[in-house]
Amino acid sequence: MAEPETPPPSPADLPRLFADVAQKASRVLSDAIQRHASDGEPGSADELGIAKAFFEMSAKLLGDPMRLYEVQLKLWNDYIALWQGSMMRMLGAETEPVAKPHKGDRRFRHEAWESHFLFDFVKQSYLITARRLHEAVGQVQGLDAQTEKKVDFYTRQYIDALAPTNFLLTNPEAIEETVRSGGANLLKGLSNLLDDLERGDGKQVRIKMTDTEAFKLGENVATTPGKVVFQTPLMQLIQYLPATERVLERPLLIVPPWINKYYILDLRPKNSFIKWAVEQGHTVFVVSWVNPDRKLAHKNFEDYVIEGTLAAVDAIVAATGAKQVNAIGYCLGGTLLAATLAWMAAKGDERIASATFFASMIDFRNAGELEVFIDEEQVRSLEKKMHRRGYLEGSEMATTFNMLRSNDLIWSFVINNYLLGRDPFPFDLLYWNSDSTRMPATMHSFYLRNMYMRNALREPGGITLAGVPIDLSKVRVPMYFLSTVEDHIAPWKATYAGAKLFHGPLRFVLGGSGHIAGVINPPADNKYGYWTHTALPDDPEQWFAAAKHEAGSWWVDWHKWITALDDAKVAAHAPGEGRLKIIEDAPGSFAKLRLDKTHAPAHHPRPHPEAGSKRQH
Repeated sequence: MAEPETPPPSPADLPRLFADVAQKASRVLSDAIQRHASDGEPGSADELGIAKAFFEMSAKLLGDPMRLYEVQLKLWNDYIALWQGSMMRMLGAETEPVAKPHKGDRRFRHEAWESHFLFDFVKQSYLITARRLHEAVGQVQGLDAQTEKKVDFYTRQYIDALAPTNFLLTNPEAIEETVRSGGANLLKGLSNLLDDLERGDGKQVRIKMTDTEAFKLGENVATTPGKVVFQTPLMQLIQYLPATERVLERPLLIVPPWINKYYILDLRPKNSFIKWAVEQGHTVFVVSWVNPDRKLAHKNFEDYVIEGTLAAVDAIVAATGAKQVNAIGYCLGGTLLAATLAWMAAKGDERIASATFFASMIDFRNAGELEVFIDEEQVRSLEKKMHRRGYLEGSEMATTFNMLRSNDLIWSFVINNYLLGRDPFPFDLLYWNSDSTRMPATMHSFYLRNMYMRNALREPGGITLAGVPIDLSKVRVPMYFLSTVEDHIAPWKATYAGAKLFHGPLRFVLGGSGHIAGVINPPADNKYGYWTHTALPDDPEQWFAAAKHEAGSWWVDWHKWITALDDAKVAAHAPGEGRLKIIEDAPGSFAKLRLDKTHAPAHHPRPHPEAGSKRQH
């Protein structure tokens, strides 16, 4: 999608901008002083263990002077080559650059980075230094695995932060804008910065990524017609109106992650998986998780099983009369679905006939860059914060995920909003991304310790939920695993290992792109493609080497797979026609609570009296 140009501030706006900035600065400063006076919470000197990790790295590096000398010599030779090449360019000769941006690096798109001698020199100087710095810390011997990952990750954060594109005097586009607007862009940028500080309550800069006023749930996002037909303290269950006279006999339950809101699967009609599934003849139900406050601090992972997935299955059976359902779990929702299936297998409950997993971690041995944030020291510090409030603040987790792609999700907006003085353009995906959700303290602590740190879900009896030891090997239902090749949140080789823990019929499919775009890939777009292979060797690389690449969307492949299991059809079920009555229109009140617009506590209405059998914990 091409980004529309936002008109720059004009010099005529300067008086208004000056007054606006002064007023905002005064308000932010006053709020910060009052908050500091009343807060009184001492901050940890090194909660993330960054200083400790770099101290250890520095000691090891200085203890190997020959390796340090080797890196310095390479850096010196690169700079000599750069000086020689730059001098030749000044004289009009064509020269091959010493360093080039990676193919996917969009920071240096402005023509001046290539055409102008000085900016080309700055660009190459940065790329050379970044390469050699990363090489130096990456070759340090003797660090433990966690320290090595932490040093690598935060070195890249440092390198990205110091890119010349992030500074006014070394960004040709920002210089052009400043000259053109007479400096009005810088005043507007300062105003934007103060707005973001204010939105972050003065404790952090909550960078605005999109125009949040341009979207409204139920009107231009999350528009597929549906009704909330059931709820518990933890979720609302949405049933969508049928689009066909006859539907597949087995309803479809979608369990999204509780770390984000469900409507990533229903952004716009043209890319809505929910709408597409309804049109294929599925009776679709979606869990919409609550945005919890401290009243739900005690809720644990097993409560999300009992009052979430199991309650949803109870409700769907009551609403439709179906004996079995098909289920989908996305990301953390897939982890929850896997635990639910094992719980049901132990109980002899066969009401879930098939399971589909979208980019879901089940075996956490190689969890990717998120491991940087998960060790005993960091988790203990996080637990103190969570239990003081009763929940993990959604913006804190959002910041963590944004750091995984800092150039795209942090620094590009710093440039656009602060240096260029522009407002971010309306983008539905970024609207969803900024719609943060909290997590109950007890549940999130359990999840971090038992999944990421202990990797206990993969072990038979490794965790017990509501009195039931969980054993994934007992699950025998047919499964479809969809992972994505560029996923930085649920790396596909880790999800492949998780798929191998089950003993039922299994189809593993690898989509193109990443954690979101690879999943939200409608057939009409004909993008990315996907890889398939019927054999499932232990080595994921071996699977990939033999896999066949298919054009188009994996959605079609999934629909063929699920209808091959059972394509029996019945008359369509409209919401409210069964034992469950309509509570409210979709997307429902749970989804509509935005943390960046209100500080009101989440609403916890009573569970619907119909359906949902009581279970003994």
